[in-house]
Amino acid sequence: MRKVFLTFLCCLLVAAAAAQTRTFTTFIYNDDSISSEIQAYCNDFYPSVVRGTRGGELASLMKEAAINAAKGIGAGYVSAFIDLGVQTVASIVDRRERIRSEWENTVASENTYLTHVSSISDLKDFYSVPSIYGPMDPKGMRFNGIGCLRKNGDDTVFYISMHINRQKINRIVEHSKFELVLDTLIISPYFSNLPNSSFDTAFSYEQRQNYTMNIDFTLSSSWMTQATMIQDNVELGHFSLSIPVRPNSLDSNGFLRYVRHGDAEPRYPVMGESFLVPRSYSGFRESSDEYHDLWGTGEYQISLNIRESCTLTKSYKDNWRKNRRARKRAEKSGNVIQNAWQTVTSQQWDEITKSWIITILQAPADVLSDDLIEKLHLTAD
Repeated sequence: MRKVFLTFLCCLLVAAAAAQTRTFTTFIYNDDSISSEIQAYCNDFYPSVVRGTRGGELASLMKEAAINAAKGIGAGYVSAFIDLGVQTVASIVDRRERIRSEWENTVASENTYLTHVSSISDLKDFYSVPSIYGPMDPKGMRFNGIGCLRKNGDDTVFYISMHINRQKINRIVEHSKFELVLDTLIISPYFSNLPNSSFDTAFSYEQRQNYTMNIDFTLSSSWMTQATMIQDNVELGHFSLSIPVRPNSLDSNGFLRYVRHGDAEPRYPVMGESFLVPRSYSGFRESSDEYHDLWGTGEYQISLNIRESCTLTKSYKDNWRKNRRARKRAEKSGNVIQNAWQTVTSQQWDEITKSWIITILQAPADVLSDDLIEKLHLTAD
């Protein structure tokens, strides 16, 4: 019976978490000039390479098949979910120390928030035109980076922009790889998702410190080879970026603002690299019924993780009793957002370990009815 109620509880918790979705807007940058820069590099360093083109009906066909090369933005959305679980704390004898430990575990769990973008939709393909030469032909490459934006009303409270590192065009030609560089950053811990709490509490450096945003994203693709072998959801590259935000780096409005000028060394390096997206093999026939090999425009996907984290200050931990009382008053007065989280416990003596076993369960308060708590053998502390 207990298993049935736990299953029911988990379903309610997932539904409650899904209702708290927070939204970001993501961007994919496209720029046709990068293809010209790749060509210029080849002209400078590979003058002996034989180049040729096909004319007539084939040229006409390729022109008709060309994809609109205007710069574009691919938009997506993100959803964040909180994992739920039951943990057992053994050998806690002193009630005061147990309550303090419970408080510290609760507030520490508020120090992390994860936003996940499973995929970004409406992406333009990696290349603007198909190729008759091969799957890694860089001609028409248009992908030029990724960005992310969050707004509060009409105000921008978070913005990040990363583009292909133009100082390393040679890696595209020689290794079919590209790197990214951070160009623009706007971030404020006061408009972050921390603390990740059911209480309507703003971020404060008096209570929390070491705010850091870590961004990780991967680029993957699926394609068919000339041997009709399907490569499905292959990871081509991974990038990561860590941005520590300290009080002395904020302006008078509480924002860290960074713009990279020219070819300056970036303050926050983007780690990682990615292969170019392979073109998928297809082929076509001309009006004369002559068959030609053709490689497509490079479909791809990007997934993104944004992790915000911080730590507790010593003074905040030293004043845990005052904070705990304030939280209790807020719960009683209803000064908690909908689906506020509540901790309930049951305490039983274990004859085997000769110690008190405290079972702790965290869940939205409106889900934990008295009847459900009783059936789960839990009692409010």
